[in-house]
Amino acid sequence: MTAPTDHAPAELVHYAVADAVATITLDSPANRNALSRQLVTELYAHLERAGADRDVRVVLVESSGKVFCSGADLTEASTDGMAAGTRRIVELQRLIATLDKPVVTKNLGAVRAGGIGIVAAADIAVSADDATFALTEVKLGLAAAIISLTVHHRMNPRAAALTTLGGEVFTGAEAAAYGLVTKAVPADDLDAEVAALCASLATGAAQGLRESKRILNRDLVARIDALGEEMAETSTRLFASDEAREAMTAFLSRKK
Repeated sequence: MTAPTDHAPAELVHYAVADAVATITLDSPANRNALSRQLVTELYAHLERAGADRDVRVVLVESSGKVFCSGADLTEASTDGMAAGTRRIVELQRLIATLDKPVVTKNLGAVRAGGIGIVAAADIAVSADDATFALTEVKLGLAAAIISLTVHHRMNPRAAALTTLGGEVFTGAEAAAYGLVTKAVPADDLDAEVAALCASLATGAAQGLRESKRILNRDLVARIDALGEEMAETSTRLFASDEAREAMTAFLSRKK
């Protein structure tokens, strides 16, 4: 990693490889790892880099702090709109689902809104059992549209209705029961659990991992391809609505 200059913003997503595992770390604490244009661009590029690296068998996405991802960058959304951003997040979920290597997510703490789409797109997701999740879009006059492509594929329908319509916080343990994450473990065990899991996955042959993932994600990828544009248009329209803009402005004002 190089130091930022006056012309280059600080890196928000870091990349490292060890023991056949590419670790991609979200590190934008100033906005709680929100899905800003820069963060999404860097995350996408690092996923592509891992996909092209013949020394990598497994990709791990984690965060540098307790907040994994707080969802859309509402400051950008309220000022610049989300026409390009919604499609980019659809593309990000598709890239995770179609990458030739298994993608694992690890979260110690909070995951909100769009961040849940990253977790749902991953092949395996491990969470601390007391971490918190929330599909908060409904509270802001929005809908979990673009991330419904992956979230509703993973969660059982009753859980999806409860969490999407309610917008309330649920725990990592509940996320596992709902089908959103693969497993939830005590926070103190999270690092060791994920390290062992990644090491085990890394013993797979490249062809075996690639072809197995294609079979597993066939229906998910078809869902993204069939509904992605419609959900992007829906999300863009809702972000641009007066109701959502008022709610986002009020939310940002409360945070100051």
